[in-house]
Amino acid sequence: MTKTPDYPRFAAALEAVARDVERLLAELLSDPLAEGEVSRPARLVEAMCHASLGGGKRLRPFLVVQSAELFAVPRERALMAGAALECVHCYSLVHDDLPAMDNDDMRRGRPTVHKAFDEATAILAGDCLLTFAFDLLSRPQTHSDASVRIALVLALSRAAGLGGMAGGQMFDLAAEGRFAEKLSFDEFEVARLQSMKTGALLHLACIAGALLGAASPDAHAALSQYGRALGQAFQIADDLLDVEGDPALLGKSARKDAPSGKATLVGILGITEARKRLGRLVAEAETALSPFGAKADILRAAAHFVAERHN
Repeated sequence: MTKTPDYPRFAAALEAVARDVERLLAELLSDPLAEGEVSRPARLVEAMCHASLGGGKRLRPFLVVQSAELFAVPRERALMAGAALECVHCYSLVHDDLPAMDNDDMRRGRPTVHKAFDEATAILAGDCLLTFAFDLLSRPQTHSDASVRIALVLALSRAAGLGGMAGGQMFDLAAEGRFAEKLSFDEFEVARLQSMKTGALLHLACIAGALLGAASPDAHAALSQYGRALGQAFQIADDLLDVEGDPALLGKSARKDAPSGKATLVGILGITEARKRLGRLVAEAETALSPFGAKADILRAAAHFVAERHN
């Protein structure tokens, strides 16, 4: 029988991580020049701060911190790794919002970076957030063992790049008919697209704790299974929000997927069947955490939160 999620404890933990990551990112972006840097253009730093500070649930850093806690990883190390993932996530939002991509004016209830500044600055801010993520992962503060840092850098490269988030975005554009001809994506292909565009970074957030904590192969595999189910659930919930959500709560435009021709499982399966699949994925995520017992209760609650969120 499924245990009732401990939402108050989950909410407190999510808020604490969001607060800690906000503070850490603000400190890191305001640091003086690092070795090898020549200058930090003030406008570019301001755009990076606009993109990464003052908003967002910080779900990815939260997953890093919570998965790392399973292996008694010091919180400061998990927060560094989580901040790196958040930089990549924020970079992806900046570029997704550009006129050449999704052409959105609002993000998290504020003007998108290209609206608050300009398109060129937005592109460079995204570029800098992406590269800054690898800077953070390479630092000894993330882990004293260089082999662990290399493993994190490799994992993030794969999750964010050609076979992960960026590749998934390319498939998404193809499904919209942006190129010579519109491609028809079936259920399998849409699931693959979403596992790359959205799921890859969420999956990495879940296994990052295992990498930081030198977890056993079985523990790593359990978190990997959890992360894949969570990533799929997140995207289905996101697609449902586009159909049914309130733009005032979302902090961005809604009901854009169908008119733009986006390939979604909600569009293929319909709302009722999509909700059934969402429920199965939450159950799968919970089952994957069985080896960790009660220590993983907050991660179990996170799976329910992802499925039931309103923004």
